[in-house]
Amino acid sequence: MNLDEGNKIGPGGLVLVVGPSGCGKDTLLRGARAILEDRPEYIIPRRMITRPSDPDSEDSIEISRQEFASMRSAGGCSVCWEAHGLGYALPNTIIDEIGAGRTVIFNCSRAVLPDLEQRYQNVLAVHITVSRDVLKTRLMARGRETEADIQERLDRASFELPSDIPRIEIDNSGTSGAGSEALAQAITNFHASILAGTTAERS
Repeated sequence: MNLDEGNKIGPGGLVLVVGPSGCGKDTLLRGARAILEDRPEYIIPRRMITRPSDPDSEDSIEISRQEFASMRSAGGCSVCWEAHGLGYALPNTIIDEIGAGRTVIFNCSRAVLPDLEQRYQNVLAVHITVSRDVLKTRLMARGRETEADIQERLDRASFELPSDIPRIEIDNSGTSGAGSEALAQAITNFHASILAGTTAERS
C-alpha cells in the first residue's frame, strides 16, 4: 500500500532492529530497555510469537498458530510476519504510542522493512552485525538448531537492507554492554532528530 506523507503514521518514530539470527538482537534490546526504562517516550513492546515464551531469551507472548492466523486476517496486529516456521506479531497499540509522539523499538524481519517504511513517517533500521566466527559460536551455544541449520543461517547472515531505508549499523562482536549502549544511543539520537524536525541519515 503506497501512502503519501500526510497519511503515514506519526508523529513518533519506529526503530526496527534487524540482523542475522544469533547476532544478539534480543540481548541488546534487553540492555537498551534497562538504560531507557525511566524514559516514557521509548516503548519496547513484547512480541507475540507462535512458540513457548522463554524469558531467558525474549520475554514474548505465546500465541497459537490459529490465534496468529485469526489476528492477521482480522487486522488485529500492527505488524506481522513469518520466519523460520514461526509467526510474529505486534499489537495495534504501538500505533497509538507513535501517534502520541513516542518512539517504538522492536526486533523484526528485514522482509517487512519496505512495508513499514511506506506506512510510518519516521523509520530507522538498526542493523546488528557480528563476525562470522562469533555468530557461529553464538548459534552453537543456543542449542536450538542442527549443524545444517546453523550453516544455513551463516550463509544467510550477510544481507543488504533496502537502499531507501534510513539505517545505521552496530557491530555486536564485542561485549553486550557496549552494544546495548550503542543501541540506546541510536534510539535517543533518532528520537531527538524527530523532535528537531530533521530526517534520519541514509547510507
